[in-house]
Amino acid sequence: MNSNHPPLKVPLEWTRKLTREEVNQLPVKRWNGPIRLIRTDDEAEEVVALLAGESVLGFDTETRPSFRKGENYFPALLQLAGADTVYLFQLKGMERFSALASLLSNPDIRKVGVGLDYDVRALQALFVFQPHGFVDVGDVARRATIASQGLRGLAAHLFGLRISKRAQCSNWDNAELKKFQLVYAATDAWISREIYLTMREQGILGL
Repeated sequence: MNSNHPPLKVPLEWTRKLTREEVNQLPVKRWNGPIRLIRTDDEAEEVVALLAGESVLGFDTETRPSFRKGENYFPALLQLAGADTVYLFQLKGMERFSALASLLSNPDIRKVGVGLDYDVRALQALFVFQPHGFVDVGDVARRATIASQGLRGLAAHLFGLRISKRAQCSNWDNAELKKFQLVYAATDAWISREIYLTMREQGILGL
């Protein structure tokens, strides 16, 4: 960011709380670009090498929902959205996590999303890494007095779009994910990256 330019004020409409009805009336937007599903350790290491050329990655995870007290699962999917492609790592089939650990520890590559503390802790229960380069756009929104801090609300405020949450509680542990699951997971990572880039353009990341 060019330090010679002062931060811009948050647009007034971003500070007004949207009703559920207003959000539901917005057009639905989904990621419709390339999605690459990574199932093996070798594929993961190859893709991580490609992602070393990215400066900003949309970040999210998906975990099988638990419906009973005391029932917990490791994250099943890690989503990373680059400039042109969204990469979905099926973690259950992997044993070597050193490449992903290196990426998630790299302070020079921004990993951006909402509710990152929970996602990072869940991943750390699966494999060891020291998180660096993470930016929670929900926290940025809170400091910038944007009325919504969740992914769906931020998409509505910043872009006038609605992100579907239909697949959120589906079974992410399935070896063969359905297309609607892949698109849902890719969309969350993609829109996280778009929100971060828009915040950067508005000059509010440092607020």
